[in-house]
Amino acid sequence: MDDLPPNAPNTLPDADALAAQIPDGAFLALPPDYSLVAMEAVRALVRRRARGLRLLGVPVLGFCADLLIGAGCVESVETSAVSLGEAGPAPRFTAAAESGALRIVDATCPMVHSGLQASEKGVPFMPLRGVIGSDLVAQRADWKVIQNPLATDPDPIVLAAAIQPDVALFHARWADRSGNVWIGRRRELATIAHAAKRCFVTCEALRDGDLLADELLAPGVLSGVYVTAVAQAPRGAWPLGVADVYPMDDAHLARYAKQARSREGFDAYLEEFVWRTSRPKNTSPAASRG
Repeated sequence: MDDLPPNAPNTLPDADALAAQIPDGAFLALPPDYSLVAMEAVRALVRRRARGLRLLGVPVLGFCADLLIGAGCVESVETSAVSLGEAGPAPRFTAAAESGALRIVDATCPMVHSGLQASEKGVPFMPLRGVIGSDLVAQRADWKVIQNPLATDPDPIVLAAAIQPDVALFHARWADRSGNVWIGRRRELATIAHAAKRCFVTCEALRDGDLLADELLAPGVLSGVYVTAVAQAPRGAWPLGVADVYPMDDAHLARYAKQARSREGFDAYLEEFVWRTSRPKNTSPAASRG
């Protein structure tokens, strides 16, 4: 987008300040519920009444998308699925899809990853085979089936157009003062950051020193070169989880899935957990690990 803000200060005071850097209408890439979702930043987007967001599920969307859709922040979604996992269907997505209030662009997991990898590498497309024969190929003008130019026998391949999000948004366990963030084994987050024009990250804690200088942590670090801004947000993924820090709050997600089936229930949920910014504190030993 042409109206994206210039590179922000490396460290922002909180998730609300970070959300203020994400403009209305942004093409926003979000990870799945199991992969470090910046839920406090998502709640902050609702609080600032973001509008016209175009969500990209990498490769699927879950609770974060349902919250944004229900709050009226979203114009469209491009994703392989929208689900609350074991908590069941995403109720506000389902209501918006059935009413026609939401534009839905169907995708597949490999096509999303391949499109992001194309942008990551600076090429216009990425070839792959997995979706040949799918009805989706005919529905997507940006997916092209061609003859493998290096083969002499018939050998069709699909070209996935490069996907470049305006903004990548996710959570991390640690960040340092240089903007390096530790994402551990969630390497899909690095792909999102490499492909996007801007990358905003919330973190559980800011660590002193340079994460890239730590021999043990460095393999799981995303360089600050790819990070536009970081904001500290303890328990910022809740009610989703952070490995070895706090688990996904299954009871809360089940409550949301039931309550958000109605418009009135969803609005009551927003009042309690978004507008009042109330979250339960975790007093377990894992929560205090730095």
